[in-house]
Amino acid sequence: MKNNHPTVSVVLPTYNRATVVGDAIKSVLDQTFCDLELIVVDDGSTDNTLEVVNSFKDDRVQYVTHSTNKGAASAMNTGIRASRGDYVSIQNSDDYWLPDKIENEIKAFEGSDSTLGVVYSGVCQIKNDKQTYIPGPGVKKKEGYIHGEILGGNFVNGLSLMKKECFQKAGFYDENLPGLEDWELYIRISKYYQFKFVDKPLIRATISHDSLSGKASVFIDSAKIIVEKNYDDYHKNKKALSSIYGSSGSWSCLDGQLKIGRSFFTKSIKINPTNLQVYIALFLSLFGQRVYRAFYKALVDTV
Repeated sequence: MKNNHPTVSVVLPTYNRATVVGDAIKSVLDQTFCDLELIVVDDGSTDNTLEVVNSFKDDRVQYVTHSTNKGAASAMNTGIRASRGDYVSIQNSDDYWLPDKIENEIKAFEGSDSTLGVVYSGVCQIKNDKQTYIPGPGVKKKEGYIHGEILGGNFVNGLSLMKKECFQKAGFYDENLPGLEDWELYIRISKYYQFKFVDKPLIRATISHDSLSGKASVFIDSAKIIVEKNYDDYHKNKKALSSIYGSSGSWSCLDGQLKIGRSFFTKSIKINPTNLQVYIALFLSLFGQRVYRAFYKALVDTV
């Protein structure tokens, strides 16, 4: 770290995750790229998060607190505003970075021109002891100017390495969204900057067993706002808009709201009649929630 000015600032928002946040912190401090600071933003925790953070005797760690819980977007924005690095990366309190994540992403920036704003890597997603590599093969354009592709759904992990200037140009995380803050931010950034993909599984992410109902409503409500905020872009890109309606239909059916799900599928088909997956999803929805849940993973792309 030169003149108290690190190259990379890592922001780790956390709320009542003392049992897992230590591993997330360790995976940042153990990076082979050492010229970094770690800003832990405690978003109003009532557990022993502070004790866990204080157990790391490393002067690269900063601890910032919110007096009350304000949500992930607010915590991330607090950390970004406190950051001193030229690059910013977000770390989740329950995710684990491989030691060379930052090193690989910094190397991807080296030699690039000023239009490169975001570098992201592959993710090994673990759910029910099953591992999935993300982004999957269904994503056709993973780097370059990806604005048109990312409008249809987010395939860039939220732990990417971003130039700090991206926030000055495109703005910070939207604190009014119920969720999907990273996707909405990437949509804005992709209007101005190119993205680059490091095709290595440099992050391990464990998917928790949260309420499906909560996930469904968060996606649908957030996607509606995202479409409204980017109205002109979506109405020029009918394929992307159709994809959003298809994903909303899928989440609705998974949550047991089959009639609402079918209405989303119908909208999707009207906009883009060539998407075979949506026809299959609509057909499966006629057999009820249980059948839909059993088959949707292989047939419907969800965000």
